[in-house]
Order: sequence, then structure tokens, then C-alpha cells
Amino acid sequence: MAATTTKPKPSWIAKLRSEPGMLFLVGLMIPTVLFLLRQLSNNPTLFLQTILKSAGLGSTYAIIALGFVLIFKATHVVNFAQGSLAVAGALFVSFAVADEHIPFTTIQNPLYSVGAPEWLSWGLSVIMALFFAALLGLIIERLTIRPMVGEPILAVALITLGLEIVLRTMNNDTAETELRSLEIPWGVSGFKIGEALINWSIVAAIVTAAVCFVAVFFFYRSRTGVAMRAVALDQEAAMAQGINVGRVFAIAWAAGAVLAAIGGIFGTQPPVKQTGAVDPQTATIAFRALPAVILGGLDSAVGALVGGLLVGFAEIFAGQYAAGIQNQIGPGYSLIVPYIVMLIGLIVRPFGMFGTPEIRRV
Repeated sequence: MAATTTKPKPSWIAKLRSEPGMLFLVGLMIPTVLFLLRQLSNNPTLFLQTILKSAGLGSTYAIIALGFVLIFKATHVVNFAQGSLAVAGALFVSFAVADEHIPFTTIQNPLYSVGAPEWLSWGLSVIMALFFAALLGLIIERLTIRPMVGEPILAVALITLGLEIVLRTMNNDTAETELRSLEIPWGVSGFKIGEALINWSIVAAIVTAAVCFVAVFFFYRSRTGVAMRAVALDQEAAMAQGINVGRVFAIAWAAGAVLAAIGGIFGTQPPVKQTGAVDPQTATIAFRALPAVILGGLDSAVGALVGGLLVGFAEIFAGQYAAGIQNQIGPGYSLIVPYIVMLIGLIVRPFGMFGTPEIRRV
């Protein structure tokens, strides 16, 4: 009887050598970690402040990225109108709290006439504004996306690009002024840890992102969430099993619009901006978050969280610790760092860190 030999499993070093992309990433991470450890030892207070600012920005990106992911999982299309949805949602908040009117009407906002504390009236008004954002998402899905079921993905993607242009124009006309305050209760105030000033908006962004991702975690395990995951895998098979694909599309767009609106609100506050007001430039927050979506994976909620945090950390740390060479690399260098990180990530994993290799991209 012939002896059989078992082929030994390759070691992790051999695996690393066989994947040039991973080897490149590890080679990049080692000097980065050493640099960060040096900065921590040089100035722990500044390092802590930078960490928290990065977490706040990364949380904002993660919320918007999650909106991208929900819509993509349901429709397999990147929603290029996410930025305008963010501005629209922030405008709804401004109408409700600054004008004290129900959005699109002259009806007084009743939440400001019941004698409740201002912070409570503001919070409830934000919830009302998010309801209008969800309604806008439902209208968009029903009028422009639902009729395109079964059509080429590129055609649907171009429709979302057209929606971006239409909504942006409507937002600019509706705003009437360049800046519309959101009357944020905490403003730009904060608290100190040692000598480090931490804005309350950073804490609010981190907490809100945690709530959003926990909610999505439980949603995916509900009956509707399972239906959405089935539609993401195969729309035709899901329809054959009796799943209402149109209803799944509607829920995804409503949720995506709400998440975009939340991102738009935090896009007016530190560490993104100091104004606390919405303007046409607020729409850029969605495109700044796009590297997080691509890096994490277009169909992964976990990827949205990890990608958002990675991109946020890269942007803030580059802005803080490369400021000394700003004259050589230009004042806007920190805004291109997320795209550099995205490109490096795509070299290592072309479908994103947590993305499914078989998905189709536009």
C-alpha cells in the first residue's frame, strides 16, 4: 500500500509573500504605527484630542456610508443623490427649528408652543424633519426608481445622478439664503480633558453612529431585514418566494434618506464645520464619505463603519500632523488623503475590505 503524504499548510509568512497587496499594506502600516506612537509620547493631550476628532468625523462618514450601503444592497445602484438628500434633510431641520414652521408649510411648529425645554423641542423637531426626509426618499423611489426595476443598472445610476442635480437646484432655491441655522443646542461648545477641548458635537456624532448601526444590526435580523438581504442576493428569486421587492426598495430609500439627513446635520458641526448652518456646500459631505463606502465595501454595513472610521482618522491625523509641510503639499491636502487611502485599499482588496467579490459596481 502506497504511503500518502499530506501537503503542509503554508505559514502566514508564506501567505503574506504570495499576496503583494497585503505585503504592501503591512509595510505601510508599520511606519505609520511607529509614527503615531512617537506622537503619543511627545504630546499625549494633542494625540487624545486628535483621536476624538477623528472618531467624530469618522462617525459622520460612517452614517452617510451606511445610507449608501442600504440603498445599494436593495437596488445594486450607487445613489449619487445622497449629498442632496443630506442637504434637504438639514433644511427640513432648519425650517422646523429656525423658522419654527412645519417644513413646506406656514403652519407653526407645535413643538415650540407647548412650553417644553428648548433641547427637547429641538430633538423632537429633528425627528419630525427626519420623517419628512423619509417621505422624500419614498417619493423619489416610487416615482423614479420603481419604474426602472429590471432595467440596466447604469440607467438607474444615471437617474440618481440626475436626481442629484435636480435636488441640488431645488435645495439652493428653497434655502433662499446662503446659510440657514440649525439652532443646535450645544453649538460649538465642548468640554476639556486636561488641556484638550472636545466639542459636544463630536460626542453626539459618535453616539448617533452607534445607535444607527445597532438599529441596522437588529433590522437585518427582522423579517423585513431578511427580505432585504434576500433581494440583495437575487431579486428574481426573492420575487419567486413572494417577497415584495418594491416594498424593500421603498424601505431602503426611506432609510437611506434618513441616514443622509443625519449626516447632513452633523456635516454642519465640528469637526466638519464650525457654522452650525446648512448651505449648498453641505452636499459635499456625501462625496467626502464616498471613499469610506468603497473602502469598506458597497454591500457591507460593517464595512461602512470600519471604512468611515478609517477615512475619518486618516483625514484628521493628516491635517494635524502634516500641517508643518502645508506650503509644500498645498492647503487642501487633508481632503485628498481619504482618496489615497481608498486607492491603497482597492489595490489590496478591489471589492472593499468587507465587500462581496461577486457584486457589480457602477
